[in-house]
Amino acid sequence: MSAAPDLHGHAVPMRTFAPGDEVDAVVIGTGASGAPLLARLAQAGLKVVALEAGPFYVPTRDFATDERAQSYLFWNDERLSAGADPIGFGRNNSGCGVGGSTLHFTAYTPRPQPDDFHLRTEFGVGQDWPIGYEDLEPYFDELETFLGVSGPNPYPWGPPRKSSYPLPPLPLNPAARSMQKAYAALSSSYYQEEVGWRAAYANRGFCQAGCSLGAKASMDQTFIPLALHHGAEVRAECFVRGFEQDASRRITGAIYRRTASPNPMRQRCRRVFLCTGAVETPRLLLIMELANSSGQVGRNFMAHVGVQVWGQLEAETRPYQGIPGGLISEDTHRPKDADFTRGYLLQSLGVMPVTYISQYTRATGTWGPVLKDHMAGYNRVIGINVLGECLPSERNYLELSDEKDAQGLPKPRIHFTAGQNERLMRELWALAGAEAVWAYGRST
Repeated sequence: MSAAPDLHGHAVPMRTFAPGDEVDAVVIGTGASGAPLLARLAQAGLKVVALEAGPFYVPTRDFATDERAQSYLFWNDERLSAGADPIGFGRNNSGCGVGGSTLHFTAYTPRPQPDDFHLRTEFGVGQDWPIGYEDLEPYFDELETFLGVSGPNPYPWGPPRKSSYPLPPLPLNPAARSMQKAYAALSSSYYQEEVGWRAAYANRGFCQAGCSLGAKASMDQTFIPLALHHGAEVRAECFVRGFEQDASRRITGAIYRRTASPNPMRQRCRRVFLCTGAVETPRLLLIMELANSSGQVGRNFMAHVGVQVWGQLEAETRPYQGIPGGLISEDTHRPKDADFTRGYLLQSLGVMPVTYISQYTRATGTWGPVLKDHMAGYNRVIGINVLGECLPSERNYLELSDEKDAQGLPKPRIHFTAGQNERLMRELWALAGAEAVWAYGRST
């Protein structure tokens, strides 16, 4: 029996297995897909081990309210970008630590709409899902309740829901109020079966990084404790390099290396679940030449199409306060007479100063005294995020490069070029009531 740290660094008992023990399953990665799977397998009574490249963090000790101080939460290994619209990796789309990228996500969890599952039927492009909204609805309900998602009841878009959000909407910051909607209800601490008391949101605006209060429903505060309670083991700082296979190429073990040791280790297992995101999952499969009889591993790489529109109001907005994306609108989910496929949603945006100045400088090329003058208006900034989805395209793919990383493995090279549909979705419109308007286009 070993131990894992909780929110405050107190030791929580954790079952451990010897590397020579044959466990029922190894789960690689402890983010939004790996952690729930780990908990469900442990609840079923299976012997299961999770291997996570990053460490266990203690939020109250390790998560300073400082943007630059938390850069270690991102997956900082170099990823090579190619194509006409190369994607920037690290900060926005991956994480390193028990909890994965949910350590620094903004806990923004809208459901897909029923028509999102029937893209080819509706628009004649892409592919329809083999399942529908109604198949996943019970899981949406379960997750929203377990995570403690906040939202209005009834939700104004999509079909009527069988279960409402378990918590009322959070207080809105000035950016959200500028979208002309407001809710007065406040969130408070509440008790969650099998987990205990959850911390209340403090309205301090630092949701895009590690939450030192443990109030964000990241995987390290939700599914990981549940998995440990039911007998799972989480091995932090273990980088998976490959798999051991028998004569029939069936996987019999995961090969990994601990951060503090140069020697490879093995965990015997009957099954492996690879839950390491859109880059590391196909990279490892390509390295091992596994599960690719179709030739589709790493193909049709897709990203979120986003445009952030920023402006300044006369009144103070204090954009660092409150939940960054406090309000959304799905009125444009399927805009009438649109000349592109699908639609998009709108989200109010607050922002921390280092993030804002970095994006502004890259988007406008502003520097020196002009930049200082602009940043003098930071406390009057508001933003709106325009968020859409890419279509699959054969020209967008991941491949292995000849360049090696610190582990001695091929670095991934990701090719991405926005298609006509994505370019049409990036058209901008004026931000009413604002001045000094500028836009920051990105794919994440």
